[in-house]
Amino acid sequence: MEKTIKRIAVFTSGGDAPGMNAAVRAVVRTATYYDLHIYGILRGYSGMIEGELKRLETKNVGNIIHRGGTMLKTARSKRFMTKEGRKLAYESLLAHDIDACIAIGGNGTFTGASIFSKEHNIPFIGIPGTIDNDLFGTDYTIGFDTAVNTAVEAVDKIRDTADSHNRLFFVEVMGRHAGHIALSTGIGSGASGILIPETDTSIDDLVLMLKKSSKRKKLFSLVIVAEGNQNGGAMEIAEKVKNKFDHYDTKVAIIGHLQRGGSPTAKDRVLASQLGFHAVEGLQAGKKNVMVGIVNNQIKYTPFKKAISSQKDMNQVYLKMAEILAL
Repeated sequence: MEKTIKRIAVFTSGGDAPGMNAAVRAVVRTATYYDLHIYGILRGYSGMIEGELKRLETKNVGNIIHRGGTMLKTARSKRFMTKEGRKLAYESLLAHDIDACIAIGGNGTFTGASIFSKEHNIPFIGIPGTIDNDLFGTDYTIGFDTAVNTAVEAVDKIRDTADSHNRLFFVEVMGRHAGHIALSTGIGSGASGILIPETDTSIDDLVLMLKKSSKRKKLFSLVIVAEGNQNGGAMEIAEKVKNKFDHYDTKVAIIGHLQRGGSPTAKDRVLASQLGFHAVEGLQAGKKNVMVGIVNNQIKYTPFKKAISSQKDMNQVYLKMAEILAL
């Protein structure tokens, strides 16, 4: 028989994402509603190994829904990648009589949760918290909408100076393995070109595209570059193309970790609240070793293995639309 869940631990792990606090708040308040004891683990798997757990109550998560970052802090743990480290983490959970865990994070977080759960038979439910939006089993991940809005706001400011000085700007956004942020930022900011890991846009293709813009007497151009695209980062790409456009003053802007910070958008707050609520509901219903997500406005629980290993395809309509609108 399945063990009755009375004590749940929640933690955030890996890269931080705006909306993580909203998810923690939803988990704590939903667990409290069901008369469950809820504990927060500080600093992710590192804190689990060190036994850094603290009891959380409704009052502890007041006034955090609008805050970026994570009140529980986060970290990446090499020790947890070892069997010995996971055994220490298990002993910490046992010391606090933890029956189940809710992990808020991305691929690395869920990989660790899947291995740990199989070794020590503790149910886990994952909440997708990553700005990259690269997890299969949910239309959007917590933090993605805020990251895109931050990037678009920055590009809008860059557009002003590009227009004033007849400039060609290469703007680099986050996305080492996925181009979702770059694609949405490019469409939202009216970029002339978008370079992402999922497409094979060459430097020659980019040059041809920019030449078309130049023939239209376009006074400036913006190119959005995902950091992990095949041609290199924005600095490298700018060096490759600037000599072909002497009439442009070529510049580079790297938005970087600005995308991880700031107050989460309303969309991210609502998404985080939904997923936090349904994570607790899922544990109550006997779900385990799954990620909770929303697909076509419906709650969906996807096994960790599938959420991690399955490819989340780019929106083909968005790709076509971005190409047409850049003409």
